[in-house]
Amino acid sequence: MMRFLMVWLMVQAAATAQSGVKVFTGGRLGGAETNIVVRNGKVEAVGKAKPPRGAEAIDLSGKYIIPGLISTHVHISDVDGLKPRAYTAENTRRQLSLFARYGVTSLWSLGGEQPPAFEARQMQQTSSLDRARLYLSGDVITGKTPEEARQMVAKVAALKPDIIKIRVDDQLGTSEKMKPEVYRAVIEESHKRGLRVAAHIFYLEDAKDLLRSGADMIAHSVRDKEIDDEFLALMKKRNIPYCPTLTREISTFIYESVPAFFSDPFFLREADRALVAQLQEPKRQQAMAKARAAQAYKAALPTAKRNLKKAADAGVTIVMGTDSGPNPERFEGYFEHLEMEMMAEAGLTPAQVLKSATDGAAKAMKMEAVGAVVKGSWADFVVLDRDPLADIRNTKSIASVWIAGNRVPK
Repeated sequence: MMRFLMVWLMVQAAATAQSGVKVFTGGRLGGAETNIVVRNGKVEAVGKAKPPRGAEAIDLSGKYIIPGLISTHVHISDVDGLKPRAYTAENTRRQLSLFARYGVTSLWSLGGEQPPAFEARQMQQTSSLDRARLYLSGDVITGKTPEEARQMVAKVAALKPDIIKIRVDDQLGTSEKMKPEVYRAVIEESHKRGLRVAAHIFYLEDAKDLLRSGADMIAHSVRDKEIDDEFLALMKKRNIPYCPTLTREISTFIYESVPAFFSDPFFLREADRALVAQLQEPKRQQAMAKARAAQAYKAALPTAKRNLKKAADAGVTIVMGTDSGPNPERFEGYFEHLEMEMMAEAGLTPAQVLKSATDGAAKAMKMEAVGAVVKGSWADFVVLDRDPLADIRNTKSIASVWIAGNRVPK
């Protein structure tokens, strides 16, 4: 009798131990129905394996599963619609949750982060996470001399960022561009400290010199002219990721009239209505229509799209990113889906676009345990009603989002 009681107690204990385990059944991952077993926030098994006894079952029959989306160029900034700027822990959490509701489960914030963002990053290696993961660069390096730049790198490096960010751009001739001797000092100092460098660019010749100097990421499209064989060779030599940020361009001019996405329910469910109303004010629209910069960026967008297609065809590693966040009209989360749609318009296949926003981005950015739904990865994935490989716009058909196996609150 005592032996039977001990066995029974052991069985009950084992069943109780499984109570924190989840199994997602019936969803289509990679074209086949599969089960995903999640324990302590990470994927324990993928396939047809029998679910552990006592595991919580979540039925995803008829749904499509993709890894959580990765945006490699955003800003966790201090904006919140038309409210006053406030870089606070509360606003950082709000933004990370907003991205998550749109299925964007990992972010690279390239510049301007304050302590709340660094604190958020420190708190994400947990099985209780239910908002987007954050990787960040700290303040953009803006030194005017090599020595000043090196000192700035040292200051930012002390915060242990994931990457260093520089801007090499004259803003269409309205500002002074960072000099080559300065950005070379930044790259050298960063590499000495084990940090990669992401470069904001506009012009082809700047991009090529940055690549020759050792830059590790091209964080915008080349927009002044068609990329050439030298650029492609430099990108491929070290497998440098190319982040097109096509939506960054449209944000500079699209509000000269009412954009089509203002009637998209997927956009409207999260959009700040006061901001949307402001962007439709006739005087504001007329000013944008007449602005030299707006029209210059509008003219540059077709070049950016052609360069994206040429880079992808040549085998350059493409990573999805939007530069959303520093201004409220670059709508966080929604712009990531719009970016993927624009990438498809540029000629990439849905499979290529998805790769740029999932495992391709994770590998290029050297991210661990994200970007794929495989054994040992964090259980970060998006459940869709429709197949994104049939039409990339189907990434908008979000049924649910899961981070570390936790359903993201709506």
